[in-house]
Amino acid sequence: MDTALYTPGRLKQLRAFVEVAQTESVSAAAARLNLSQPSISLQIKALETAFGTPLFERRGPRIRITPAGRALLELAQPLVERLERLPELFAARLGDAAQGHLDIAAGEATILYILPRFVEAFKRAHPGVKLNLRNVTGRHGLTLLRRNEVDFAVGSLLERVADMDYYPIFTFDPVLITPPEHPLARIAAERPLTLEDIGPHGLILPPRHLSTWSLVKLVFQQHNVPYHVTMEAGGWEVIKKYVELGLGVSIVTSVCLTGGERLAVIPLDRYFPKRTYGVVLRRGRLVSPQARRFLEIMDPAIGEWLDGLGAAAQRA
Repeated sequence: MDTALYTPGRLKQLRAFVEVAQTESVSAAAARLNLSQPSISLQIKALETAFGTPLFERRGPRIRITPAGRALLELAQPLVERLERLPELFAARLGDAAQGHLDIAAGEATILYILPRFVEAFKRAHPGVKLNLRNVTGRHGLTLLRRNEVDFAVGSLLERVADMDYYPIFTFDPVLITPPEHPLARIAAERPLTLEDIGPHGLILPPRHLSTWSLVKLVFQQHNVPYHVTMEAGGWEVIKKYVELGLGVSIVTSVCLTGGERLAVIPLDRYFPKRTYGVVLRRGRLVSPQARRFLEIMDPAIGEWLDGLGAAAQRA
């Protein structure tokens, strides 16, 4: 290993390395840094020579980080982030977090039903901060977090993800929605509904690549109850509209219900788990002053959690 690891160009090399590790692509890293692909490759090669070990495995057009590269990424990424955000951090240290930018990833339901009041409060308090809401699926949101393209995500994390930290804030109930005059609504007025009651009626569900479809399939299969989907529709507002028109029934999370719909709402918590929505952060990521202000508006108690994450990152 080269004992003179610090050179004037080392930061550029580390930044190129972090970008390639996040995107798993030399070409994508070059585009993000406005550099040529050969320049990125040379910077990675210089780091590998300095550390005396391969940082990536190259298999044709594909590139994969090595265990040594993973170890370096854990050390280099916070350093690169802090240097890139030095102006914001310096301003915050002087008591000014009113400028800069904030990028949030969230799904359509979160943007429609959860975030508006917090966005309004944040923009009133910090009108100089440029706020960008990225409307994405949960999986894409995790990708953006790993690529350092957003500060945090807000949504529902159904399974633990090794490189993410999750802080739940809201809890919503699973419900069946039907037209008010639907036979299932009349049954529910007399006794709790069963999956056997629901099975013969056509379901309107979000596209099958989303988590609701998988959850409905799992629950019905676990209880060995047949069911059928008559329509796939994107977005809870679309689904609610078609249920109101009598074209089917749907299983939704109560996050999407405002109380103004012409629908019967029937609890299904005996079969489906409650759904939490909260904040997702990439583990070890620096939380900007702007992000912290927004998160504290969402939940004033979140500061202690953020401080704990920061202490853990410093110990690591």
